[in-house]
Amino acid sequence: MKAVVVTPGKPGGGRLEEVPDPQPRDGEVLVQVHQVGLDGTDAEIMQGQYGEAPPGDDYLIIGHESLGRVAEATSGAEGLSTGDWVVAIVRRPDPVPCRNCAADEWDMCLNGRYTERGIKGRHGFLAEFYAETPNYLVSVPEEVSDVAVLLEPLSIVEKAVEQIKRIQSRLVWQPERAVVLGAGPIGLLAGMLLRLEGLEVHFYDASEPGLKRDLAEAAGANYIWSGEHKLGHELAAEIGPVDIVLEATGFSPLAFDAMDMVAPNGIVCLTGVSGGTRKLEISADHLNLEMVLSNKVIFGTVNANRRHFESGVRHLQEIESRWPGLLSRMITRRLPLGDIAAAFERSSDHVKSIVQVT
Repeated sequence: MKAVVVTPGKPGGGRLEEVPDPQPRDGEVLVQVHQVGLDGTDAEIMQGQYGEAPPGDDYLIIGHESLGRVAEATSGAEGLSTGDWVVAIVRRPDPVPCRNCAADEWDMCLNGRYTERGIKGRHGFLAEFYAETPNYLVSVPEEVSDVAVLLEPLSIVEKAVEQIKRIQSRLVWQPERAVVLGAGPIGLLAGMLLRLEGLEVHFYDASEPGLKRDLAEAAGANYIWSGEHKLGHELAAEIGPVDIVLEATGFSPLAFDAMDMVAPNGIVCLTGVSGGTRKLEISADHLNLEMVLSNKVIFGTVNANRRHFESGVRHLQEIESRWPGLLSRMITRRLPLGDIAAAFERSSDHVKSIVQVT
């Protein structure tokens, strides 16, 4: 079968190659891949910055945001049938396992020996087929199958919002206003989820007003261009007290601005990964004072487990019902399997690239 592969650690981008067909074992299903979403992690792997091949292989099939259809179910596979739409969970527990992995919270692995399909130690989904056990597949209703490739990034946001609620259950808390830093796929999905929760949402993004602003406003949110507004107290004074800041840019200086901006009893959630060695001066005493006297919380989150994917399926349906067509508008570039390089070309109105495999 055809697949997009890389040699981990070597830059040069992905290449289309013939690789062995997957052979499902008893208890597994064979999935025909329809769509694969691409993100910054895929770009870093293609640049040789990250990625690990499975044991015994010198290549890695990339792609971790998937949508496929069950092509064949073996006799031991329960809960899935031929023709079912499915999205695969990315992370797998370590073989030891640690206590979190043993409790099916592999997204909270303690020892780092987890694997991730398309990223770390397991082949991904940017291929014509893959084999998997039903335990790591989430069924998707037909009515949202055209946007279900967004379920994996949505699961990241599902986990973030769940954690925000759990952390703030420590006090009487009724959040009214949220600022989402970045209007990329993760940011936009976060904003939609927070809008479903009834919050007033403001996006803060570096792109000049265009498609991203249109998408934000279509969900009933406000779009703030960083070229006209600086993140901080003045912005908070303009829009009102900010209870939640969800950072989805990976631009680390914004995290410190967010700590200072969020209101008393507020919470800052970091989802963006900051690469590089950037250094900056901060008002450490001031931030420490603010965090302590105002009962502020800052935390980071990454990956997701099964319950977050399942919650995401429900919210995909809610988003489609409330704002029909909005998720489809996020997919701004659809490419054939052999045109992987074009997926990472940047433009002001680009949001999400999808590879159309089948």
